[in-house]
Amino acid sequence: MSIIKPRIYLASQSPRRRELLKQIGIHFEMLLLRSSSGRSSDVDETPYPDEQPEVYVRRVCQTKAEAGYAALRMRNLPVFPVLTADTTVALGGKIFGKPDNAEHAGEMLRQLSGQEHKVLSAVAVAMGEHVEQVVSVSTVRFAPLTEARINAYLRTHEYADKAGGYAIQGHAGAFIEHISGSYSGVMGLPLFETVELLRRFDYPTP
Repeated sequence: MSIIKPRIYLASQSPRRRELLKQIGIHFEMLLLRSSSGRSSDVDETPYPDEQPEVYVRRVCQTKAEAGYAALRMRNLPVFPVLTADTTVALGGKIFGKPDNAEHAGEMLRQLSGQEHKVLSAVAVAMGEHVEQVVSVSTVRFAPLTEARINAYLRTHEYADKAGGYAIQGHAGAFIEHISGSYSGVMGLPLFETVELLRRFDYPTP
């Protein structure tokens, strides 16, 4: 008789989130939303007018979790918890999503230069009709950035698909003077909060 290890589905394309789950020994399988029948793209992450950052990140994460569990059932996959996450950067209440291109990323970095901003990472787990979520909020302070440093960073293309146009674990780590909160949360998956959330679903965690 084979013993099936406890596992979850990760409904995220982020390689950073995969790395972080592996780091703490969580067994998971990928569940890509865009490949489900009748869906041509991922969940719409466009903020609503005047939507506050925490309300936004919670809403998007919840929608991803619900869509992920619906995709699981549609494909008749074995039932395990579905984990999703969403991260956004906020400066003065303004939401900084993923940049459209290098020019857009440059605009974001110029606004973040020399400023303190928030990084909000929401994590949700769905199992049947039951969905729970948590939000990690970290404060990050950038050093003043010269045009030369910004342009050099843009040439790395590291800004692509990153909230706020930067990744703390990459070259932009050199921009950060101070961080208060969760390093893994700024990466995109706060590990402490993720483990606490999985425990609510009786998943064996470290």
